[in-house]
This record gives sequence, structure tokens and C-alpha cells, in this order.
Amino acid sequence: MKKVFLGGTCNGSKWREELIPLLNIDYFNPVVENWTQECQQEEIKQRKECDYCLYVITPSMTGVYSIAEVVDDSNKRPEKTIFCYLDVVEDGKFFNSHQKKSLFQVGCVVVDNGGISYTCLEQVARYLNNKEETE
Repeated sequence: MKKVFLGGTCNGSKWREELIPLLNIDYFNPVVENWTQECQQEEIKQRKECDYCLYVITPSMTGVYSIAEVVDDSNKRPEKTIFCYLDVVEDGKFFNSHQKKSLFQVGCVVVDNGGISYTCLEQVARYLNNKEETE
């Protein structure tokens, strides 16, 4: 069975809880209660071994490392890289118009490198589930 790495926004964002029930493939969720060096090493290992690397960005994002990861993966492993940003309100947070334009452009970079970009979790799930069925 294929497996997807669920990278992207943490900080209490609920996108993983929304996506996981939609998936017909296995997944690795890197979010843990207590982040350790071992957790970081397992994340690096899973990012390399999973069939797909998904990075979902939501307004709860505070750091920008996930953006660096998705661009890096779209260069090194474009065939398995998926980017998604969600234009939603989370805990009163939302993307302003400049952030949306920037995220759209990140998606363009990912696609230009050979990856996939979406703006909806249902699209992501449909893509991943269809890839599992056809391979």
C-alpha cells in the first residue's frame, strides 16, 4: 500500500484530522506531543521513504520551514511532492491577500518543478486515492 507523509502546518491546525478519514492509503503523521531528536530523525526517514510528501499550509502556520521543505522536495523528488494551501479561517487567523498571492506562487514553483498543487483537501485525497487504485 502506498504511503503519504503529512507535512505542513502544525500549531493546532486540524487539517490532518480532516484529511485522514478521506484517505484510502497509509500515512505518516509527524505531529507528536513531545518533539525529540528521535522524532526528528523518524520524520526525515519517513519523508524519504514515503511514496508521497504532502505539505498543507494553513493560516495557523507560524514558521516557514514547511515552505522550504516543499520547494526542496519539488526539486529533488517532484514525482512525489504535493503542495496544498487552505484559504480557511483557523482560530480567527486567515491569510491576507499578499500571503495568498505568495502561496499561489509557491504552488506554481512546485508545479513548474514537476509536483502537484491544490487548494482543497478533497482534491488531495482524490488524487492520492486514485494514484493508489491505478498503480
